[in-house]
Amino acid sequence: MTDFDPDEMIARFNERAAAVKQRNLPPVGGDERALFIAQAQTDFRDFAMIGDADAELVDGVLTLRIDLRGSG
Repeated sequence: MTDFDPDEMIARFNERAAAVKQRNLPPVGGDERALFIAQAQTDFRDFAMIGDADAELVDGVLTLRIDLRGSG
């Protein structure tokens, strides 16, 4: 795993979060629409959290530090 770059991984998660924001709603309604929207919100939150992480790779152990306290 010598070619793994945690900063590149974090950049990919930022790209995924942005893609979720641009995702079009499929032509569904009712309960299916609500489920799709809820899943998109969860996807965005998860991708954005990892995208905001500080990563450290030491001796083959990847540590992600995510501040969940918010900005104020």
